[in-house]
Amino acid sequence: MVGSLPRSKELSSTMQLCSSTATGETAFSTPKKSLWLPLCVLLSLTLLGPEVGGSTLDCHQTCICASNIVSCSKKELESIPTALPRYTAVLDLSYNSLSKLRAEWTPVKLDKLHTLLLSHNGMSFISSEAFSFVPRLRYLDLSSNQLQGLEEYQFTELEELEVLLLYNNRISQIDRSAFEGVAKLQKLYLSQNQVSRFPLELVKEKTRLPELSLLDVSSNRVKSLPVQELKLLPAWIKNGLYFHNNPFTCDCELYSLLALWHIRRLNSAVDFRDEYNCTLQSPKISVRLFQLGEEYMNCSAVKEAEVEAYLGDSLTLECDTRQRVMTKTWVTASNEVAASVRSNQSAVVLANGSLQIRELRAEDSGVYTCYAVSDSLNETLYVSVRVHNFTMPGDSDSFNTAYTTLVGCVSSAILVLIYLYLTPCRCFCCPGEEKLKHEDSIHSSMLSASATPTHDLLEGQAGLNRHVAFIEPSKDSQGQNGKLNRGSEEEQEGKRGKGHRRKSDGESISSVFSDTPIVV
Repeated sequence: MVGSLPRSKELSSTMQLCSSTATGETAFSTPKKSLWLPLCVLLSLTLLGPEVGGSTLDCHQTCICASNIVSCSKKELESIPTALPRYTAVLDLSYNSLSKLRAEWTPVKLDKLHTLLLSHNGMSFISSEAFSFVPRLRYLDLSSNQLQGLEEYQFTELEELEVLLLYNNRISQIDRSAFEGVAKLQKLYLSQNQVSRFPLELVKEKTRLPELSLLDVSSNRVKSLPVQELKLLPAWIKNGLYFHNNPFTCDCELYSLLALWHIRRLNSAVDFRDEYNCTLQSPKISVRLFQLGEEYMNCSAVKEAEVEAYLGDSLTLECDTRQRVMTKTWVTASNEVAASVRSNQSAVVLANGSLQIRELRAEDSGVYTCYAVSDSLNETLYVSVRVHNFTMPGDSDSFNTAYTTLVGCVSSAILVLIYLYLTPCRCFCCPGEEKLKHEDSIHSSMLSASATPTHDLLEGQAGLNRHVAFIEPSKDSQGQNGKLNRGSEEEQEGKRGKGHRRKSDGESISSVFSDTPIVV
């Protein structure tokens, strides 16, 4: 315990003095004894109190105090020293045996504390109220402990926290609200844990931490990534996403993502290129992810996409830099420096550094260059633009095309129905004309009225003005190549006696097929 030996001597001597006073072994008179005894008891409780609640800070024996820095590292502490100075700005409690961080670990509010180091303590529990008395904390190191999960609203009270180190723990579960309210967090280290889900909510639009520029989830148990969502992130976020040394399943989409990041020279893809591995489905072997396009899955080559547009459109080009705050300058395809937004030029630079091109023309096609400059980085980006030499089809044209197609389909359907069901009307009121038509039809078809053996039977059964005829031309009525022989037909007509009734027009069949039952 911190400062335990000196305080024990003081407590022992004080107790001996109180005991001698009570037995009358001192030189004090009786009135003085009555005054000294309560003071003696109060002094004993004052010395005993810190021993009961924990050790007090001793800047000479166990801790090192240098101005506003208090370092108690590697002192085998089992509890945090009490009576910490209110002016403490940096508190180092690493490499001890602090298994729990309770809500009352400090009884006083440390408004000036901005750095708290608690690594290598075997810590397995952190109270959700543990940071109530340190609201100005900006740097918190909880790495190399035994933490297994991050509960809801775990760090909500740390509104000014900027860096949080949680690597080398046993974290497998992260509640989605664990970092809610930590709006100023810039760097979060979660590597070497047991995380199996990529925390997309920390970087995704509308739910992400607004200042987060580094998220390290490397060396965990993540098997797949939300590739499509990661593609939409700005480059300054992608530049700080580290997820190497995870057991990924080999996939061409993941390969394309990292290959494009490598082309853009993003740190996460360049610095750890050889530490991205994946497992093939067949055979079950682990390979380098960047080798998928060359040796294994024959993934397509990756190149920067070309921006396409149409005549008369407005186009905005993003200068997607690896750093968030940079000074950006654009050069157009015609090698002219783009002016500010207040200019009347067709290409102007917006307040966020993007380039806007108004009313595109065919000559606006080409390569546009963005020069980005900051104190620590210079970056050059190229954007290729292709303007099609026609306007993009509008909604009205699409509607007209669809309408025309629909009308054509309906018209075709109506014509088919008319052809199938609306046959010409037969005029029974004019037998003379019908007779002529019937004679003409005989000479122009292969039907014969004499070849209907089942006509009378079917007519009696049906009870309707419809007849079924099986047409089978006789051999004598056929000529060469199956054509109707007009001479033989006339001979058969002459041989018919007066007892044979001539078939009426309504019983004739107008068809070119034989051996086919037809309802008329």
